[in-house]
Amino acid sequence: MISDLTLDEKAALTSGASFWRTKPIERVGLPAIMLTDGPHGLRKQEEGGDHLGMGASVPATCFPPAVGLGSSWDVDLVARVGAALGVETAIENVGVLLGPGINIKRSPLCGRNFEYLSEDPIVSGVLGAAYVNGVQSQGVGTSLKHFAANNQEHDRMRASSDIDPRPLREIYLRGFQRVVEDAQPWTVMCAYNRVNGVFASEDPWLLTRVLRDEWGFEGLVVSDWGAVDDRVVGLPAGLDLEMPSSNGRTDAQLVAAVQEGSLDEAALDVAAGRVVDLVAKVQAGAGKVAGPLDVDAHHTLAREAAGRSIVLLRNEDDLLPLATDARLAVIGAFAAKPRYQGAGSSLIKPTRLDTALEEIRALAAGEVAYAAGFDLAPGTTDSETTDSETTDSEAAALREEAVAAASAADVAVLFLGLPARLESEGYDRADIDLPADQLALVDAVLAVNPNVVVVLSNGGVVAVPFADRVPAIVEGWLLGQAGGGATADVLFGEVNPSGKLTETIPHRLSDTPAFLDFGGEFGHVRYGEGLFVGYRWYDARGIDVAFPFGHGLSYTTFAYGEATASLTADGDVEVRVAVTNTGGRAGREVVQVYTALPGSTVQRPVRELKAFASVALAAGETREVVLTVRRADLAYWDVRVDRWVVEGGAYAIEVAASSRDVRATTAVDIAGDALRLPITAESSIGEVLAHPVAGPLVQAAMAQMRAGMGDVESIMPEGVSVDEMLMSFPIGRVAMMAGDQVTPEMIDGLIAMANAAEA
Repeated sequence: MISDLTLDEKAALTSGASFWRTKPIERVGLPAIMLTDGPHGLRKQEEGGDHLGMGASVPATCFPPAVGLGSSWDVDLVARVGAALGVETAIENVGVLLGPGINIKRSPLCGRNFEYLSEDPIVSGVLGAAYVNGVQSQGVGTSLKHFAANNQEHDRMRASSDIDPRPLREIYLRGFQRVVEDAQPWTVMCAYNRVNGVFASEDPWLLTRVLRDEWGFEGLVVSDWGAVDDRVVGLPAGLDLEMPSSNGRTDAQLVAAVQEGSLDEAALDVAAGRVVDLVAKVQAGAGKVAGPLDVDAHHTLAREAAGRSIVLLRNEDDLLPLATDARLAVIGAFAAKPRYQGAGSSLIKPTRLDTALEEIRALAAGEVAYAAGFDLAPGTTDSETTDSETTDSEAAALREEAVAAASAADVAVLFLGLPARLESEGYDRADIDLPADQLALVDAVLAVNPNVVVVLSNGGVVAVPFADRVPAIVEGWLLGQAGGGATADVLFGEVNPSGKLTETIPHRLSDTPAFLDFGGEFGHVRYGEGLFVGYRWYDARGIDVAFPFGHGLSYTTFAYGEATASLTADGDVEVRVAVTNTGGRAGREVVQVYTALPGSTVQRPVRELKAFASVALAAGETREVVLTVRRADLAYWDVRVDRWVVEGGAYAIEVAASSRDVRATTAVDIAGDALRLPITAESSIGEVLAHPVAGPLVQAAMAQMRAGMGDVESIMPEGVSVDEMLMSFPIGRVAMMAGDQVTPEMIDGLIAMANAAEA
């Protein structure tokens, strides 16, 4: 088809016709297709819609956003939700759902963290691949985003994420690589920001060398909406489709560039061909799913997913689950006016909406009193707003009402959280604190009733300074349209909580890894924490946290047996451990495998997650859990050779219930990748000694070098030898220190001999 298109038509094909649709080329029978926002629901707007959610959208199931769904750690559940999203996308004749978002939660301040899965790339990559496979099983496409290093909202259209090669590869690109290689999303969406000074939309290293040449991506690269700075530069770099429409302005720039010879028409042919391929995939999937939508079934799935997303952080003296006949005081405006999704381009118009208050009353047999406790300022919920700020007297009256309700109850359930105005796409948070009036409410209620359950609604991590005083804390995140019912299910034990944290909850913002660098200055954001993101940072520095990565309680208990690890024929590590449900009710445990390499030649975190599994166990049941650590996931990025390298050695294998709750340990010997670096004049003596050819020769010459250096031993500290000092000495500079015993010609000959032997 490309050969039948004119230059103008090819250029036109690589940009949008409108906000959500590609251009048709009717002359050759090529239709337009529609792409629209996700990730946790279909946001299909009427014609004339917009990117940030002002326009009216068709009703769709609002599933738990990634901040919640990721906490399930459940590949099968995420795939089922993805398949349901695919069904709704197909029924509405949309070709591509814009998701999942798998950017790393570098800082809890990122305003869009509710759309991302984890601070860890393995969690993000594994669950992201499950989402893509689920959606695309229904004959529609996904758009893996935001590629890459889009970890803040402040200045997101211009700022450069300045990242060293190792953390860029090991932390910020690894999840994207996993999704591309395991699931082949139909599209990848490039980010707004620069990466090491180059716009993501114009970076041939990112969009072609890494994404296509190294990872084997076969689909189309689409811009984030409005992310293109210079389309003539971006297209040959690997950007295939600019969205939304530029009203022909940038199409004309492409045509002019081809005509004047500054752009090879072959590059335009490639991009246009990828658009044609995407249209063909959408056409092939059309009709696979027939409507109408089973609204009830999808709401039921949303409730199940929300229940599995909830994390029980604390449950002293088994305050939860609640007895159905207990006298309850439900306190907090979020119980009646739920905050169930984030603000911005992913805002979904739900098919229905549960409230926790109504659902609690539906399950309770006893009295359920309600008090708002605090008011919500304008724009603080997804469904309603108020007209004015609460006055001091009104706030005091609301608190007094809540205290009265709590004092008359057996248990007070406090619904606290972040108002929507504090976190959204487009800007970042200023702190990680709950509003002061909510913290004051906790103190007031605790003063009259010690039996307090706090239920949190938040898209990003919040500090919990009351954690040692409140006996039960439920992290409810943002749970989608059925979150109210799911919360009631968990509170009364209809659902046994099984969610675990995919991000660390710190005590203070100043404890967080990116505290000094987040936001950046003058258009540059220095990722100074390097590899040490999330739990890697807290563990390496021994920092106490409120709740660690991977933490989550249950209404039952689990015991772990001894772990074993062995190598598979493919070189992967197979880890086996028996897990027993030692409690009185069925439940799920998320089994986590971390690895470490003591004595590594490169800097490494204390431990790194490499595999996980969500395991359902009946009361008293024991099951052997088998987890696979991929050899590729043990590799580090070696900046000397610019490639992945598996270092050989005895790897520690830790099977854990969280990053700080290791239940079983074992070890496995892994052969390293062959790595021979050429010897140069800048190679240290230590490096040369390790070389199989040059090493023995240098060892024999060490005595001569020491003799030529005179009485050096006399100036060395007691117990330190000259050899130790020389280990980091460049071999090319030995001649100046060794006198006539070693000449530059001898060193040159040694280097040539070593490198010739390797060749």
